[in-house]
Amino acid sequence: MDKFNVIIVEDAKLELKGTEEIFRSEIPEANIIGTAINANELWQLLDKGQIPELLLLDLGLGGSTTAGVEICTKMKQEYKDVKVLIFTGELLNEKLWVDILEAGADGIILKTGELLTKHEIESIMSGKRHVFNQPILEKIVARFKESIRREYSFRRSMIEYDIDQYDISFLKHLALGYTKEMIANLKNMPFSAKSLEKRQNELIVRLFPNGEKGVNVTRLVVRAIELHLIDAENLEADDE
Repeated sequence: MDKFNVIIVEDAKLELKGTEEIFRSEIPEANIIGTAINANELWQLLDKGQIPELLLLDLGLGGSTTAGVEICTKMKQEYKDVKVLIFTGELLNEKLWVDILEAGADGIILKTGELLTKHEIESIMSGKRHVFNQPILEKIVARFKESIRREYSFRRSMIEYDIDQYDISFLKHLALGYTKEMIANLKNMPFSAKSLEKRQNELIVRLFPNGEKGVNVTRLVVRAIELHLIDAENLEADDE
């Protein structure tokens, strides 16, 4: 690996010191040309011509979880050749990982386990995208397996209970609190409120084959969630 310049953006002094030590001891090819604790300090360095090949960026700066995303977005717009590697302790906020990847980050390293190693730095500097360390890879694999299981359960239930896309849309909007009259007025729903009442009764018969009595809308929606026909965590209304 050739010599390269790096700027570290980190607002925790002890963590900054530890990161600098990792570079000194494990990655001697790196030349730290500056450090910053916030966006303002980073832009000042860049304005002075201190342009690195690698920006090592913490996400949570000054108590803000969005600061890192904003910095990454601007870096990729104004300094597109600078590689941005996220080094973060945000272990649970997976939505934040998605945001930073969409902002153009080249990789994410979680501050846990083996921390930052020469392997990840070599990968980034060689032009690889989506570079992750073992802790985040484990989370990604777990999410992938969960996603596949849900998709399989959804398709199996669609076939087993003879469900079509109108049923899915109907169940989804019931879960969102829509009345049948409101659902009938949706742009892509070609059924009257009366027809939807009939469809609801048919769904109850199909989803409760043992003839459970007194099934109301709430119980029907819960059953649809149990069968993975709808995802309670990702409910969005269709265009009205």
